[in-house]
Amino acid sequence: MKIYIKYMVSIRCKMVVKAELDKLGLTYGVIDLGEVDVRGQISEGNRDALRLALLKSGLELMDDRKAMLIEKIKNVIVEMVHYTDELPRTKNSVYISEKMNHDYTYLANLFSEATGVTIEHFIIAHKIERVKELLLYDELTLTQISYLLNYSSVAHLSNQFKKITGLTPTFFKHLKHKRRTVLEKV
Repeated sequence: MKIYIKYMVSIRCKMVVKAELDKLGLTYGVIDLGEVDVRGQISEGNRDALRLALLKSGLELMDDRKAMLIEKIKNVIVEMVHYTDELPRTKNSVYISEKMNHDYTYLANLFSEATGVTIEHFIIAHKIERVKELLLYDELTLTQISYLLNYSSVAHLSNQFKKITGLTPTFFKHLKHKRRTVLEKV
């Protein structure tokens, strides 16, 4: 049985969920961003205990199918942008549609209706956070970063970065206070 967890967007979140499942003595298979494959059924008591334990860590169990689908879309995007070495060279719509096994138009409409932002704007926000992270590491040039994140050019990346942050990438890199946003807040 699959359970879906809201705000589960990092490796640390996976560790928290794993620890809580272990405490409750629940057996599980794969733990992915936003979902866990639990073996067998979960009693109401264990489900409530898990719900409370996860809430203390800022995570939530989800029951609504549309909310689960939206959270899964977010997790696919977070994984695509933050946890792959290089973004796929296919269109975002094709990639998300294939990962979700749903029509992209349906997913895009559902996502926009529920979140008030388009999938593309959500991807851009995460790409800009990834750019900030890579700029702070100072290991790649802006040209390498633009290639890594599928920008058509450095100018395109720079324009999008300035539009979102109000700063040029170079100016951001030289700031003493490196401002990054926690993934859960993007």
